[in-house]
Amino acid sequence: MKRLSLIAALAIVALSFAAAADAKVKLKMVVWDLSQTTYMQPIVDAYTAKHPNVSFEFINIPANDYGQKLAVMLAGGDDSDIISVKDIPMYAGMVAKKQLEPLTPYIAKDKVDLAQYSGVTDQIAVDKQLYALPFRSDVWIMYYNKDAFDKAGLPYPTNDMTWDQYAALARKVASGTGVDRVYGSHYHIWRSTKELPSVQDGKNSIITSDYAYMKPYYDLVLGLQKDKTVMDFASLKVGNIHYSGVFYNGQIAMLPMGSWFIGTLISKVKDGTTSVKWGIVKYPHPAGVPAGTTAGTITSVAVNAKSPNKAAAWDFVKFFSGSEGAAILAKLGTLPAIRDQQVLDTIRKVEGFPQDKASGEALATKTVRLELPMHPKAAVIEKILNEEDELIMTESVSVDQGLADMSRRVKEALAAQ
Repeated sequence: MKRLSLIAALAIVALSFAAAADAKVKLKMVVWDLSQTTYMQPIVDAYTAKHPNVSFEFINIPANDYGQKLAVMLAGGDDSDIISVKDIPMYAGMVAKKQLEPLTPYIAKDKVDLAQYSGVTDQIAVDKQLYALPFRSDVWIMYYNKDAFDKAGLPYPTNDMTWDQYAALARKVASGTGVDRVYGSHYHIWRSTKELPSVQDGKNSIITSDYAYMKPYYDLVLGLQKDKTVMDFASLKVGNIHYSGVFYNGQIAMLPMGSWFIGTLISKVKDGTTSVKWGIVKYPHPAGVPAGTTAGTITSVAVNAKSPNKAAAWDFVKFFSGSEGAAILAKLGTLPAIRDQQVLDTIRKVEGFPQDKASGEALATKTVRLELPMHPKAAVIEKILNEEDELIMTESVSVDQGLADMSRRVKEALAAQ
C-alpha cells in the first residue's frame, strides 16, 4: 500500500509539472520601434511554435522616447515580464534601481555557456552578476545610395576612408535644392553619431572629465550642416525625422549607422516600402587608425524584477539570446551577439544583401570600441552628454563652450557621492 501511495504521489507531481508546462502564459514585452524591428515577430513565432501555451503582448515605445518612458513605467511599478535593454546607460540605471531580475542563478541552473558571447557578458556584469543577456552586438558601418553616386558620376565609398575623405565625398555627391535636395550624408539626432569617431583611436573614453578631444568631429559635422551637405539638427529634432525614412526616399547619399539597419533595409526593399539601391562599407576612421576600426553597441534582453512570470520570461530570454535566436537574426541580416564566421556568411547570403565585393567585406572588423563603457553613473553621464550635444548642434553655444560645460558637469557627476 505504501508503495502504491508513493507511486500515486509521484504521478500527481508529474501531472502537476506537466500541467504547469502546459499552462497558458501571456508574456508582456517592452520594445521600441516595433514596426522597424523586423526580427522580433520571427523570433516570437519560432518560440511560440515550440511553446504553444505562450503568447506575447508587445508594449511598443518610439525609440527616441524609450529610455524616458520605460523609466517612468518601471518607477510606477510596471509588471511587464521582458524588457528590451537598448543601451549601457539604460542597463546601468535599471540595475542600480534593482528593477531587473538577477539572471546568474538561472544561467548556472540551465548551464548556459557564456563563452559563446566572446567576452561581451564580462563587460556588462555588475558585481559578478548578470542582469541581461545580449542578443545583438552591432557595429557602426556606412550605408550609401548607389543611385545618388551614379547620378553624380562619382565612385562609391570604399572600405578605407578617413573622416576627412568622407566629408569631401559628401560635399561632392550632394546636389539639388529645396524638396529635390539630395544630401551628401546624414547625422541622426543621437549624440553618438557625432561623438563616436573621437574614440576610434583608443586614446579617449566617452566617460572622462575632459571632452576637448571631440572638437574636430563636432567642427566637421557643423561644417557639413552649415553648407547644407547634411540636414539641420534642429529641423530633424522638431520634425521627429527618422533616419530610415530619408534613406528610403533617396534624400541622402550616405548614412553612418549601426549594422542593425541591414535587416530592416532588406525587409523594406522586399515589401516595396523603398526601391533604394544600397550598399555598405566600413565605418570611416581617423587618419592613422586602421580601416575596420569602429564602434559597437550591445543590445540585451532582461527579465523585469516585478514580473509575475519570471520562469517563463527567462526561458524566452534564453531562447532569444541563444544559438536558436542568433540563427534567426542572421538569416534576417541582423548581427547577433553570438557571432562567428558562419553567422557572417549567413548574413552575406541573405536575399537582398548587396552582393558587391565591398559590401561583403564591410562587416569584418579590426577593432570595436564600446559606444559607452559600463559605469555606475553611465545613465547620469549619458544625460549630460545628450543635453550638451543638443546645445552644440543647435549652435546655442560654441563647440568650445559646449565641450567645456560637458567636461565640468561630468567631472562633478563623477565626484558626487
